[in-house]
Amino acid sequence: MKYLKDLEKIININSYTKNKKGVDSVGLVMSTWLKELGFKETIHKRDHIGDHQLFTSKRKEKLKNILLLGHNDTVFPPETFEGFSEDKDWVYGPGVCDMKGGNIVALQSLRNIYEKNSEITNIDFLIVSDEESGSDDSRHITLDISKNYDYCFVFEAAGSNLEVVTARKGVGTFTISIEGVPSHAGTSYLKGVDANLEASYKLQELSKLTDLDLGTTVNVGKITGGIGANTISPKCEMLLEIRYTTNQERDRLLTSLNKITNTSYIKGTTSTLNGLIQRDVMEANENQAILIKEIEDITKTTILTEKRGGVSDANHVSSCGVTTIDGFGPFGDGDHTKKERALKETFKQRIDLMSSILKYFQN
Repeated sequence: MKYLKDLEKIININSYTKNKKGVDSVGLVMSTWLKELGFKETIHKRDHIGDHQLFTSKRKEKLKNILLLGHNDTVFPPETFEGFSEDKDWVYGPGVCDMKGGNIVALQSLRNIYEKNSEITNIDFLIVSDEESGSDDSRHITLDISKNYDYCFVFEAAGSNLEVVTARKGVGTFTISIEGVPSHAGTSYLKGVDANLEASYKLQELSKLTDLDLGTTVNVGKITGGIGANTISPKCEMLLEIRYTTNQERDRLLTSLNKITNTSYIKGTTSTLNGLIQRDVMEANENQAILIKEIEDITKTTILTEKRGGVSDANHVSSCGVTTIDGFGPFGDGDHTKKERALKETFKQRIDLMSSILKYFQN
């Protein structure tokens, strides 16, 4: 299993999102391997994060255009969780399942196609460097190129029963900034306008937007405000996140956020809203179902599916109308912790599956 040795090589390079040197080093290794398969590389250079890489293949008319999607960065700063190890059943290390392991599944599947056909056509591979920090930079590249593809396969980790992912929540992060009027709490209490008190009313209204039956959550994760106990608070800031499962819920939340922001529950306060939808919702759809049925016919296997509350760059491609399926990486657990691991046998299962899929679309 040469691919596990390849995995070991890139796991042993720290590629924390803010470690540009490390992320670029992993990118260079991936570039070397993919160029051996005939891919041409376009590098989107960055100064403070790793470079984004788009690997493109030759084109033939009448074939479907396919995008493979991965990321080189991990969440662990240098000297916090490093190095590759293994036992009989598992491999361990930062990124073995999220998602250097997935990148290796994609790489080995492409190798299998190249070995059989001596070329690869109509398949491109985008590897970004900032997925773990929200893809705020790479999202523009992903959204821009998505229109060029019919299908997208994403290599985040598989489910525990090797499910692929057909739906992911959308997520947005916002800040509400509240302006009040400062005054001395002892001598001039009535002259003040309390921004913190305004925030308390907004907090209650924001919490009411959560609808667990619909999978919608609104979380005010941080509130900062005030000067001291003897001063009426002149400013307060609320940092919040929204997650939702449908476009309809997204629209409801955005409308409500604006209404709550623009409502002064305490007379004399003013508020502003800043933020964005980081990744729009990925909804299960009929085109996915048709593609999954086609894959089942190709591979003579049953493809299990699941929906996830977490997000990935699959959200971006899906939002552009591209038929997108995620979860083609190996099964693992403990991701984003020092117990991250991936099950060895699922690498082969995933490589065999993806090799069959890509082979089919070469004809």
